[in-house]
Amino acid sequence: MAQAKRKVATKKMPVKKAAVRSKGAAVDTNLLNDLLRWAKASGADAADAYVAESAQLSVGVRLGVREKLERSESRDLSLRVFIGKRMAVVSSTDFDPASLKALAERATAMARVVPEDPYCGLAPEDRIARDWPELDLDDGKEASVATLQDWCDRAENAARAVKGVTNSEGANAGWSRGRVALAASNGFAGEYRYGSYGIDVSVLAGEGVGMERDYDWSQAVYTDDLDRPEVLGRNAGRGAVKRLNPRKIKSGRYPVIYDRRISGGLLGHLASAINGRGIARKTSFLLDKLGKQVFSKGLRVVDDPHRKRRSGSRPFDGEGLPTRRMNLIEDGKLTTWLLDLNSARQLGMEPTGHGAWGGGPTTSNLYLEKGKESVKSLIGGIRRGLYITDLIGFGVNGVTGDYSRGASGFWIEKGELAWPVSGVTVAGNLKGMFRHITPANDLQFKSSTNAPTVRVDGMTIAGE
Repeated sequence: MAQAKRKVATKKMPVKKAAVRSKGAAVDTNLLNDLLRWAKASGADAADAYVAESAQLSVGVRLGVREKLERSESRDLSLRVFIGKRMAVVSSTDFDPASLKALAERATAMARVVPEDPYCGLAPEDRIARDWPELDLDDGKEASVATLQDWCDRAENAARAVKGVTNSEGANAGWSRGRVALAASNGFAGEYRYGSYGIDVSVLAGEGVGMERDYDWSQAVYTDDLDRPEVLGRNAGRGAVKRLNPRKIKSGRYPVIYDRRISGGLLGHLASAINGRGIARKTSFLLDKLGKQVFSKGLRVVDDPHRKRRSGSRPFDGEGLPTRRMNLIEDGKLTTWLLDLNSARQLGMEPTGHGAWGGGPTTSNLYLEKGKESVKSLIGGIRRGLYITDLIGFGVNGVTGDYSRGASGFWIEKGELAWPVSGVTVAGNLKGMFRHITPANDLQFKSSTNAPTVRVDGMTIAGE
């Protein structure tokens, strides 16, 4: 549809130069500066631009045969423009200057006609990040197909060598590397690289309808920090065999232990419940809990964006604000919401450096600090209960906190793991679950959200 041309004032408007800081920068910083200048020349009051570059390589093997070999590369740019309290966002993969100039003009035209958002806008100049730490998020290397294939073979061969393993769902290995850059008319400019390697393996034990599955995986920024493929394979194989011949259990209320490979999911529910966007909408079961007891005394939940060589780390947030370690739960009390600029303005609070560009608040390296008891001690203190190693389905109500998940694992009888269990449902309410968490001392950092093995008392288990 044809649109009437609108005359743009020719008066030059000052734009703070945003030189992106990074050694060996591949992003054309002049192009980012030009894009901001074009947006303001088109009538925007303010603007920011985000560039993401990535390369990925993955290999998949099943029963010794390569089934997948994929490589992808991308370079994307997004631009936000603000006119008063109106905002528009546009994206492109075309980095031709003429195309980007037209993109800036289109974005500004869109911003003139969209509804107002009283909470949108860039950060004030005095709040933007000026300095940040070097977090060592990229080893500067690229994995070869041969290397990834070798990891897959070693992991799957180790798993299939376990007595009782009868089939394989395969092993996968991957490498990725990327770069993000953010520049804004408020003077912020920053860039960082990131990289990651990963291995996973999944196998089956038993025959026919009695088959059971288990898996293991590892992810790291540096290959030196990866678990050895053979260890992952043996863990997956032995886990599948241990699951054979599961039994049903009687329904009732029992203590439950979450293995550390799934316990981080409980922290994911916490992060969703304290997300500032949900708090502003009044759609969280923790809406009235700021500053109050949410976990047991003595427990601490940390979000730390400055952990070196960790995939969840970031030197600044997606809105150009400084990031810092925060104790979200301190001595069991909830200390803060996760706030980006938009949600902070809605709530009349200060942003916490958890903003994602163009999205809501997000965590970085989120973890529950380890406890004092060993896993053996946690199990030993239970007369009858369930040790959960896998969860299926997603039955969590973020408004009420009601929790219901399918589960499998091992029955605990007189302080010992007695037999495998499957086909049960565990239920409760996250408010009560958080208050009854007891962490073990086996915290391990495998992803961006981690927790040790934890015991949760008073869960309802639906079995027979």
